[in-house]
Amino acid sequence: MTDADPQAGYAPVNELEMYYETHGSGEPLILLHGGVGAIEMFGGVLPLLAKGRRVVAVDLQAHGRTADTDRPLGFESMADDVAALIGHLGLERADVMGYSLGGGVALQVAIRHPEAVRKLVAVSTPFKRDGWYPEVLAGMGRMGPGAAEPMKQTPMYQLYASVAPRLEDWPVLLAKLGRLLGQDYDWSEDVAAIEALTMIVVGDADSVRTAHAVEFFELLGGGKADAGWDGSGMPDARLAILPATTHYDIFSSPALASTVAPFLDAPMPEVG
Repeated sequence: MTDADPQAGYAPVNELEMYYETHGSGEPLILLHGGVGAIEMFGGVLPLLAKGRRVVAVDLQAHGRTADTDRPLGFESMADDVAALIGHLGLERADVMGYSLGGGVALQVAIRHPEAVRKLVAVSTPFKRDGWYPEVLAGMGRMGPGAAEPMKQTPMYQLYASVAPRLEDWPVLLAKLGRLLGQDYDWSEDVAAIEALTMIVVGDADSVRTAHAVEFFELLGGGKADAGWDGSGMPDARLAILPATTHYDIFSSPALASTVAPFLDAPMPEVG
């Protein structure tokens, strides 16, 4: 199977017919896009990730080719969808990597369904709402049906219009996203208890505060002490800050794939 000819399908999960594509073969990696996005936003990164592993790229509820349903958008419900997809595909467990909105979903998969996740990669996503810069939160506050017409001039709408099953759902998606992004949350305690090996990736000019990414890393046991000459004090978690990278280009940067791949390929630590 070539990357240009992925296996595609719809999985009946919860209330959805969730669209997914499988690229490559090997250890499974579930790949989750950002808000108002779709699988295509990963562009050239997806085939790089698919070298040596089986990437299952997903269109989340109301995004891409996955038609919306009556329920609200929620990190928890979308995480349950992803866990159900892992089960539907007959995978015992999988690595899960998500960007921005998809990163929040990936975190909730690891929190709510720890048995389904081997390794977790959270890209440009905070574990609590104030991890975003204030100006980003202000922009999220303007998300809603009133933004539907102006946003038709953006590449995000062009992607949506090229694949969405119902174009009339565009303002509904923005309304649901606006409600979700307006909700306060703090997953500190749950994140600190995550069992999956976790890597945090942000850009050095991201929408997520750099200090928040460090706090995230510390919650996972990193940044506590020197690792020592022999590396015996190395934490299991990883933190990567990509230089000259923003929230709006990190998902298409080859540096993302080259940074994440060694973490995913590394053997699991011995238990005991």
